[in-house]
Amino acid sequence: MNSTKILFITSEVPPQPGGIGNHAHNLALSLQKEGKQLVVISDVRSKDGKPEKEFDAQLPFQIQRIKRRRIILISYFDRFYNALKFIKTVDTVLASGKFSLWLVFFLKLIYIKKYIAIIHGSEVLLPSKIQRKFTDNSLRKFNSVIAVSNYTKSLVEGLSLKNLVVIPNGFTLPILDTKNLTHQKPTNLQLLTVGNVTLRKGQHNVVKSIPILLQKYPNLKYHIVGIPTEKEKIENLAKELNVLNHIIFHGKVSEEKKWKLMQSCSLFIMLSEATEKGEVEGFGIGLLEANSLGIPSIGAIGCGIEDAIEDGKSGILINAKQSKDVLKAVSKIEESYLEFSENAKILSRNFSWDIIVIQYLEVLDK
Repeated sequence: MNSTKILFITSEVPPQPGGIGNHAHNLALSLQKEGKQLVVISDVRSKDGKPEKEFDAQLPFQIQRIKRRRIILISYFDRFYNALKFIKTVDTVLASGKFSLWLVFFLKLIYIKKYIAIIHGSEVLLPSKIQRKFTDNSLRKFNSVIAVSNYTKSLVEGLSLKNLVVIPNGFTLPILDTKNLTHQKPTNLQLLTVGNVTLRKGQHNVVKSIPILLQKYPNLKYHIVGIPTEKEKIENLAKELNVLNHIIFHGKVSEEKKWKLMQSCSLFIMLSEATEKGEVEGFGIGLLEANSLGIPSIGAIGCGIEDAIEDGKSGILINAKQSKDVLKAVSKIEESYLEFSENAKILSRNFSWDIIVIQYLEVLDK
């Protein structure tokens, strides 16, 4: 079946930040450019819905927003009702996010369509055994399952799913001439992490490594960009280690400012870790964005970041808990900075949406 009309059910779409939303937005735009007709169902995540209305008015595809209610079951029903309303006119359903996967379990009982799941990681590691079991059963209903990294794929390989493939996250190149851009190593070490300030993103692991880094790089600055969800915890940790004056919290910033901060940094670092709630880093798109500017990266092993770093070439993979490994990685990159920088740019080009969407088309039109 050649998929031309697609219902895309996703838990997130911008303008509110979030990796799943960023992925869904760019995938929808890329598919639209390739001639697919899309209807997207997603949530309203702001309090009054105004940011979503302004954002949606600029989109080239139809989007139906679902208001989040205090009684979550009402929101679930609204999503299901809207899915039933639009599914009649499409031939394929894409599902991204926990509830979207669950929704297909019921939709398939009613309509015979092509169902394709996109899994990022956390949705298959839910803390509740009942939820995990239902997610597993839902995934078995899909005609194809797309994992955004080999790590994510490993989390569901025991389910013997049909047509399980890996298609990495893509990213949109900045409006810069990155091919001719030479990123010069800054005089002082400038580290950068972009992402919600949480345990999963691993800013605390970077902060713990600052004392040992200062022995070699006394003028080090660590830039933290993202929603300051657990900023207070990071500040308290930094005070205990007496390194707070080496940390700059930028909070949530515009895309333009984010790229400017990237250009001014030496290394992009993400020392993510899994949480007790089952939250994991499914990929690591921020590393590739930095790579496109010629900025090498340091990332944690044991998560989806492994697919975003060519170890020893575009960056270095380390144990997030070992501060000595952070120092070794920084020193190694510094010694061959221009070589790492050039390799980072080359690697990033393989993950542009123009390339990634072709892999999605292969699954959609199978």
